[in-house]
Amino acid sequence: MISAEGITKSYGNVRAVDNISFAIREGEITGLLGPNGAGKTTTLRMLTCYLKPDSGSIKVGNYNTEENPLEIKKIIGYLPESAPLYGDMLVYDYLNYIAEIRGLEDKGRIRETGKLCGINDVMHKNISELSKGYKQRVGLAHAMIHDPDILILDEPTSGLDPNQIIEIRNLIKEIGRKKTVILSTHILSEVEATCDRIIIINKGTIVADDRTEHLQKDKVNESRLSIKVSGTDHDTLRRELSSIKGITSIEEKEDHKLISLSLSYPGSMDLRPDIFKLISSRGWIMYEMKPEHISLENIFRELTAGGDNEKH
Repeated sequence: MISAEGITKSYGNVRAVDNISFAIREGEITGLLGPNGAGKTTTLRMLTCYLKPDSGSIKVGNYNTEENPLEIKKIIGYLPESAPLYGDMLVYDYLNYIAEIRGLEDKGRIRETGKLCGINDVMHKNISELSKGYKQRVGLAHAMIHDPDILILDEPTSGLDPNQIIEIRNLIKEIGRKKTVILSTHILSEVEATCDRIIIINKGTIVADDRTEHLQKDKVNESRLSIKVSGTDHDTLRRELSSIKGITSIEEKEDHKLISLSLSYPGSMDLRPDIFKLISSRGWIMYEMKPEHISLENIFRELTAGGDNEKH
């Protein structure tokens, strides 16, 4: 459905997207995941023909973004992070205006889209009077009014409260049954709850591309252990633990009362007896030693360590 080959985009001396390639299959809900400034928004803007890549090529269906941008825009619905709404218009009038721009003659499409997005009961209201959640729904209706094959959503739950997030998340899952959806976000729970597949981007490059369960399975060869200790200091504990053969990484965790560390080692090994013996022999006190689940958050942190905060 969508294929990108070696696309690159720079802003001055800053390379926002750096020679990335991927393919989106028809009927997938794909999560484009990454920290702020990773290049997610720039990538989406290139897919939707709002930006041209400096190099590389993008095909959407049978069309090329360089040669057929208008044809591509006809089959794509795009909801940017800040939905471009006219606050002084009634919801119905606004959607009717968008429908006319799109050349849609079937006025029933407005009510049909409103029903899907759950906004038919606010059609008579000014957009400025709506809550952030309803404004987001109106923006989604705007993106879907022409019944596109592909829906691209940039941070669709940004600024929403927990109840509104659940509502929009369920709506996206419903839409995803019939359309190809690309969802950009930095919220991990959003991806786990909504997406079939994840592309993780960091500093303009793709660092992972797979289904969520496959990403987690790739980590089964690694074990992680959380320990909490008192009677020593971080540097000493870290130095002593480093002497245990098999430990591949030691990560400090925030704890205001105890020394809390996360240890990684090969899944084929069980280093708990060695760790316990070491701490006991030094006269330190072990308050906790428990296995850690390899979550999407762990994977994300590992793959995107060092991301910056500038938005691209």
